[in-house]
Amino acid sequence: MKNPVRVLLYVPVPWVFVLIYLLGGAVEHFWPTHALSAEGRISSITGAVLFAIGAVIAGWGLMLFRSARTTTVPGKSSARLVTWGPYRFTRNPMYVGLTLAYLGEAGLLKQIWPVVALPLMLAYLNWIVIPVEEVKLNEVFRDDYEKYRARVRRWI
Repeated sequence: MKNPVRVLLYVPVPWVFVLIYLLGGAVEHFWPTHALSAEGRISSITGAVLFAIGAVIAGWGLMLFRSARTTTVPGKSSARLVTWGPYRFTRNPMYVGLTLAYLGEAGLLKQIWPVVALPLMLAYLNWIVIPVEEVKLNEVFRDDYEKYRARVRRWI
């Protein structure tokens, strides 16, 4: 039997982040923690900074893919192996950026449950999405991808 979670590969990854966040937000609505309400200003400032940094990193990665005219769709063949910009430090800067923005949003909204749900998102990325992408990159770019993979970590 095929893995039922792989059906999520048809949903763009940023939307899966949104869905997981909304799941955590729904739990927050019904079982509010109020854990960050005492640290209101610190939470807001930290959240804004994380959100901004995450948006810049994710946007930068996306712009590089667009300028290289390659796909951002998991499982599709890439036209070019992007290894510059933030890709010098992580093979997945868009996912790192989205994760930081997600955490920033939770700080801005002073919500804990979306942070509790975040490991579901990271597990999905790490064990479902990224392996599919890596297989395809290995098929298309072979030795170049293996050298890149040996030099740059999956996350940070």
